[in-house]
Order: sequence, then C-alpha cells, then structure tokens
Amino acid sequence: MITICNDSHSNFILLGFSDKPHLEKILFWVILIFYSLTIVGNMVIVLVSSKDPKLRIPMYFFLSNLSLLDLCFTSSCVPQILVNLWGPEKTISYIGCTIQLYVFLWLGATESVLLLVMAVDRFVAVCHPLQYTTIMHPKLCLQLSILAWGTGLVQSLIQSSATLHLPFCSHRRVDDIVCEVPALIQLSSTDTTHNEIQMSIASIIFLVVPLIIILSSYGAIGKAVLKIKSTAGQKKAFGTCTSHLLLVFLFYGTVTAVYLQPKNHYAHERGKFLTLFYTVITPTLNPLIYTLRNKEVKGALIRLGQRTWDSQNN
Repeated sequence: MITICNDSHSNFILLGFSDKPHLEKILFWVILIFYSLTIVGNMVIVLVSSKDPKLRIPMYFFLSNLSLLDLCFTSSCVPQILVNLWGPEKTISYIGCTIQLYVFLWLGATESVLLLVMAVDRFVAVCHPLQYTTIMHPKLCLQLSILAWGTGLVQSLIQSSATLHLPFCSHRRVDDIVCEVPALIQLSSTDTTHNEIQMSIASIIFLVVPLIIILSSYGAIGKAVLKIKSTAGQKKAFGTCTSHLLLVFLFYGTVTAVYLQPKNHYAHERGKFLTLFYTVITPTLNPLIYTLRNKEVKGALIRLGQRTWDSQNN
C-alpha cells in the first residue's frame, strides 16, 4: 500500500512530456499507430501459431507466448499514455498507478526470462539437432513458460510492494510516462538507498545475467552454424537466430539504460524516450521481425488466408 501523507488514495500526476506540448500531439498519433500495429501483429502471431499444425513446435510456442505477453504489456500502459498525451489532464488514480506498476513490472520481468528461454531453445535446436525433440518436449516447454511468467510475477510482487511502501509526502508529480519503479523511487521523500540497491540487484538478475547467458549461447550457436556444410542450412540457422538476437538487443538495451542509468537530468529525460521505445516500439517490431524474416510464418499466413477465403466462398 502506498504511504502518502494526508491522503493515501490521492491521484498521481504523470508529467510525461507536458513540458513539450508541441511534441505531445505528434507522439499521440505515432503511438496510436504503433499500438494498433502491435495489437494486430501480435494477435496474428498468436492465431497463426495456434491454428497451423506446422508451427506447433517449441520455437513458435514461445513466440506465441511473447506475442501474448506484448499484447498485455502494451495494453497495461499505452491507453493511459494516449489519454495523457491528448489532453491537459495527466492524472492517474491511486489504484490505477498501483495496478499499472505491478502489471508493468511483472510482464517486463517475464519478457526478460522468456527471451532467455527462447535463446536456450535455439541453442538446443542448432547445437543438438538430433536430440532437439527429445529435450524440448511439450511438457518442458510448458514448464519453462510457467517459469518465465511465475518468476516475473514473484519479482513484481517483491519490488513493487517495496516501492509502494515508500512515503510520497512532498508531491505526487511522477516525472515519467508510466508508473514504474525508477520514477516512483525518485518521487519519494525519504531515503531510498535500500530500494535502489534492491532495484540494482533485480536489474543484474533479470537483465545483466540473462543477457550474458544469451550472448554466450549465441557464441556457441555461431560456432555450430559455421560447422554446417550446407550453405542453405547455415542461412536458415542464421536467419532464425538473428531475428531473436535483434529482439534481445532492442529489449535489453533500452530497459537496461532505464534501470541502470546514472542519476542526472539528461539521463532521466532520455529515459522517458527509452521507456516509450520498449513499451511501444519493441512490441510492434517483434511480430514484424519474425514474419518478415521467417518463411515458415509467412507460409502459415498464406495458408490461413487461403482457408479463410475458401470458407467464405463455400
């Protein structure tokens, strides 16, 4: 529960880009377009992965998890961002801020673990192709998926609760576009050293360590791919892996910059745009990267379109 002097259920004010009114209307339309693309693109990935038998393999099971996660992740904050950008009213209710913080951190931590799981899946597929179906069996895939969502939830319950117990006595003006941990810590009127240490430890566990493991696994994957004698085989392996690696850099690069950034005004202002990037841009790029660079997904989309057309004309 948030401890606020005088009124524990007062609204918060998300300042966002209120100091740049000329930019707000532009951002509104840009974010609205990207959000629409995110909804459509990720829903298509979930639908295609569940309907096409050829995509019922671990890689696309985890991809559909990622698409579902991105749908929830963007929907937890983008509608509020759009409302705040459109008009002068920048408030978010006490309950709204609390829910947004828990959900935002839960899904963000889950995506970090899920990208690690996807890297492990690619490592097994490329480095141990003969044992792939035996190792990555449906039960293990389900367990890894539950692990990712469960770990993210535990992380959110711990860190969000610690953040929301801070006293916010001086004011309730959050200098950010969403209710997230770094902004609320800066808002507090008391010593936040413990919270900052906790955030740093969580960032190392959920950002730095997974990134190191992912890069190490891709180092091993690169060596294995170079040993493939078939040029077509090398191209297919590199194509699949580079798509995931691109998502890794987009997500970990921006989130790490926000949660491990130095405390100064320039870094904080830049952090708003980075937050905007991983809450709006990255979830839009995920389905585009996989559909445009993956022949299997494009083939599944064509087959789904043909079945839909045939059913409508019969």
